[in-house]
Amino acid sequence: MRSLGGSGVGEAVLAWLGSLGWAVKHGPEFAPEGRFAERQDYREVVLAQRLRDGLARLNPDLPAEALEDAFRKIPNPEGATLEARTRAFHRMLVDGVTVEYRRPDGTIAGSQARILDFEEPENNDWLAVNQFTVSEGRHLRRPDIVLFVDGLPLAIVELKNPVDEEATIWTAFQQLQTYKMELPTLFSLNELLVISDGLETRLGTLTAGREWFKPWRTILGEQVEDIGVSQLEVLLKGVFDRWRFLLLIRDFTVFEDDGSGKLDKKVAGYHQFHAVRVAVEETLRAGGGQTGTMADARGRHEAGRRAGRRAPHCDRRSEVLFIDVWKLAVMVDCI
Repeated sequence: MRSLGGSGVGEAVLAWLGSLGWAVKHGPEFAPEGRFAERQDYREVVLAQRLRDGLARLNPDLPAEALEDAFRKIPNPEGATLEARTRAFHRMLVDGVTVEYRRPDGTIAGSQARILDFEEPENNDWLAVNQFTVSEGRHLRRPDIVLFVDGLPLAIVELKNPVDEEATIWTAFQQLQTYKMELPTLFSLNELLVISDGLETRLGTLTAGREWFKPWRTILGEQVEDIGVSQLEVLLKGVFDRWRFLLLIRDFTVFEDDGSGKLDKKVAGYHQFHAVRVAVEETLRAGGGQTGTMADARGRHEAGRRAGRRAPHCDRRSEVLFIDVWKLAVMVDCI
C-alpha cells in the first residue's frame, strides 16, 4: 500500500476533496485577521454568512424573522452533555429546526427550517479548511482539516504529526480526544471523524473508542479496493463524495442509550451502507415496482404505521422485509 509522508498527507487530502467538489481554503488566509476571513474571532466555529445564505436558499418561503430564529438555534443545540447536544444538533440537521414567526395578523406561526438539502447536494455549500484554529476557554487548538457544509463544521480529519517519527494513527485518535474535551462547541456540531497516518485510515464518531474506528474499504461499493490503493484516498472518496456523505448522515447514523443514560453515536460501516442500500431498493421493487430513496421508503412506512395500516404499495412480505432492512441500516455492526 502506498504511504503518504510529511506535509504531502494534508495536501493529498485537500486535493482529493477538491476533486469531489469541495472548495478548499487554507487556514492562515481564513483566520479572522486573514485575507479571506469569515470569522471575527477564533471562538467562532460556524461560518455565519454561509449558514445564513444556506438557510435563505433552502427556505425561500420563510420570513426573515424565522430564518433568524433558525440561525440562533442551530449553533446552540440543547443538552446537559456534549453527547446530548450532538444528538440535538443531528436531529435538527436531519429533520430541520423548529422556528416561530409572527404573521401579518399578529398570530404566531411555526414551521421547520431546512438546514441541508439532502436530495440535491449541489444546493449546499461545501468547504474544506486546513489548519482551522479554534479557541475555547484557555485552549487554542488547530485541527488539521475541518469540513464545512453550509458553514457548519460537520467533519474533522486529523493526521499524525509528520515530524514525529514515533507517531501513529492512534496519536491522531488521541489528539481528537483532547480536542473533544477542550473544544466542546466545535464537537457539538460534529458528524464524522477521520484519523490517518498516511498509510492507515479510519472513520469514527464522537463517542467511538479505538476499537470502533474502522477502515472504509470501497469507493463505489462495487468491490473492495486493491491493497495497493491508499486507504486515505479510498475513505475520502468513498465517504466524502457529497451525495454519499449526506446519505450517511441522514440514513445511517443513530444514537443509542445503553440504559445508564450514556449515549453512543453510531454510523454504519462500508459493508452495511452499501448492502442496505441495495436491499432497500430491492424491497421497494418487491412492493409493487415503486422506486425511490431510502428516505422515501422510510417516510411511506412511517406514514402507514402512524395511520395504523401497512405501508402504501407494500404487501405483507415486502413490509416485513423493509422493516428488517431498516433495522439493519441503523443497528447492525455499526461503528
